Amino acid sequence: METKPTFFSSETQAVPVAKTFMANVFLWMFGALVVTALTAFYFGTNEEFKRVLINTETGGISVLGWIVTLAPFGLVLLMSFGFQKLSASVMTLVFILFSVLMGMSLSFIFSVYTAGSIYKTFAVTAGMFGIMAVVGYTTKTDLTKFGAFLSMALIGIIISMLVNLFLRSGTLDYIVSVIGVLVFTGLTAYDVQKLKNIGAGIGDPTATDIGRKLSIMGALTLYLDFINLFLFLLRFLGNRK
Repeated sequence: METKPTFFSSETQAVPVAKTFMANVFLWMFGALVVTALTAFYFGTNEEFKRVLINTETGGISVLGWIVTLAPFGLVLLMSFGFQKLSASVMTLVFILFSVLMGMSLSFIFSVYTAGSIYKTFAVTAGMFGIMAVVGYTTKTDLTKFGAFLSMALIGIIISMLVNLFLRSGTLDYIVSVIGVLVFTGLTAYDVQKLKNIGAGIGDPTATDIGRKLSIMGALTLYLDFINLFLFLLRFLGNRK
């Protein structure tokens, strides 16, 4: 499960919706998902690419496999904490690199689940994400009050998953998966509303360097909501080989 960026911590006053900003956010997000999906498919279904990430002698993950698995965490932290120092161009390149590495990392799911169940889960995730994005974009209810609760639940999920690495409890894994689906479903609506408010405060995101960087960070936030929702749903909908 991927961690979420920490930049978006302050709330913006409710002002007219900046459609251009949200259009850019979703464009970058969908572009990143396409890059990730294609990379995951090629590395997950091509035996030559698989051998790059998996040690054929031991059957375990190779050194490069561990690098592409852990590197996305570092890139998320780089974009989050380096937001003020990185230029928009550098931020864009890092985001593209992140999308590729995430695709390589996610290619391992093709070794665990059948391709058909992966595609089915991706479609279900897209539907759920789309519905919650519309809810977050159109609702008049202030979702700010749910932010702290969802953040605490997310921390609880991470801790529980780390603990279960040692316990290997099927029951705990099931409970965490259910909570994970609920949390990232809620976070999708919450983050979309928050980004809408941020966009309303900056206007045209293409006019300034800060606007372009905010678009990238917004795309990263929604991208991670989508990927984490997909991975938790895959535990229920995925057919293991």
